[in-house]
Amino acid sequence: QVQLVESGGGLVQPGGSLTLSCEASGFTFSNFFMSWVRQAPGKGVEWVSTMGNRDRDSRTAYADSVKGRFTISRDNAKNTLYLQMNALKSEDTAVYFCRRAIGLDPGQDFGSWGQGTQVTVSS
Repeated sequence: QVQLVESGGGLVQPGGSLTLSCEASGFTFSNFFMSWVRQAPGKGVEWVSTMGNRDRDSRTAYADSVKGRFTISRDNAKNTLYLQMNALKSEDTAVYFCRRAIGLDPGQDFGSWGQGTQVTVSS
């Protein structure tokens, strides 16, 4: 049973920072690319970032909207994926989800969904 548990969201002012975590279980975490996606109120799901498995492929990819502000990372020993978010904007407000993936490109995420974690950027 694949489980993905996102945490770390909250209310932050514009320009602030936040770090999200995703604890994974039920699969061999180090075998997979991992992604972050988000869904803003009334909007569809938007791809944010993907990272390779790190052991054999440490490449990362980011959506243009977050490039230079967000950093994806992972700790395979802890089965945990992270998203460091800096210089947050109101348009970053969304529920953030982690996803398994098969490659770095957008749309390559698949499988089970966690509950997500809410990020609200507001003054």
